[in-house]
Amino acid sequence: MEIQELLKKPLFQLTTEEFLFVNKSSNQNTLSLNEPIIPTKKYVYGIKGIATLLGCSKPTANRIKKSKKIDAAITQIGRKIIVDADLAIKLAGAKTGGRKDS
Repeated sequence: MEIQELLKKPLFQLTTEEFLFVNKSSNQNTLSLNEPIIPTKKYVYGIKGIATLLGCSKPTANRIKKSKKIDAAITQIGRKIIVDADLAIKLAGAKTGGRKDS
């Protein structure tokens, strides 16, 4: 079976075997042409979003935000707070200052 010949045939003239062959061929071509999927960033909004993300209370989330520990992950426009969740988790887990464990 030549794929070019089958593509020229009208759909109603294809046998089931020919149709499945064309369908399988086209699926393999489209999968190889697709670019890898880039994961999208996850955002949370407001103090409540920070509290949910970090698993703490709203006052604790507000204290963490005011401590400027996760400032790189926060974008604030007026009263709207937008937080990059992945970066906030990374920054919140990073140790800064304090004693060195020897």
